[in-house]
Amino acid sequence: MSEVVKDTVKGVSTLHAVNVDGLPLSEKGQELFSYLPYYYETSRIMRADAETKGREMDLLHQALEETRDQFFVRTATWGLDIWERELDIAVDPVKPIEQRRSVVESKLRGGGVFSGKMVRNVAAAYERGTVDVTFRPEEWAFTIHFVDTIGLPPNLDDLKAAIEAIKPAHLAVEYEFSYLLIRDVHGVMTLGQLDRTTLDKFAFN
Repeated sequence: MSEVVKDTVKGVSTLHAVNVDGLPLSEKGQELFSYLPYYYETSRIMRADAETKGREMDLLHQALEETRDQFFVRTATWGLDIWERELDIAVDPVKPIEQRRSVVESKLRGGGVFSGKMVRNVAAAYERGTVDVTFRPEEWAFTIHFVDTIGLPPNLDDLKAAIEAIKPAHLAVEYEFSYLLIRDVHGVMTLGQLDRTTLDKFAFN
């Protein structure tokens, strides 16, 4: 049976037909209704009541989960502003959220004594693939090689800034990147795959 009910969303009331017999639809509403005695199965009032309460509980649980996500860098969204301010990182809402998370994560990983492990941890925060770090003590330098990443990482400038912030001033740093070669393409990739691959992934010299 359908009834015309008033629903309020963000302060705006609308009238629409609802199949009361099909309620509750909300996840928590269904859970609440399952706890009631069997003789309420046909009660339109109890179904509508469970749906109303269930919607509110769904919103509450959603808000709680979103708040919990802000405590972890890899799931934070609106809470990234707080992380960035705490770590003295410039807040840039225009930057892609994954890149902002990478900057925060690398700053958290950059504490302690400078070492190859620290460099790998910081670099890995920007690119989830394998990162090799090779030190050349006789040249006062080290090299960061992105093994799994093809082409340039999208937030390379942020990575360079993070490395400069943690490395000793007397050490020079070089970056090595991997590109697609003829052997990686010829007889291996389909025309469709080639068409979807941008030119910056290929080595031309």
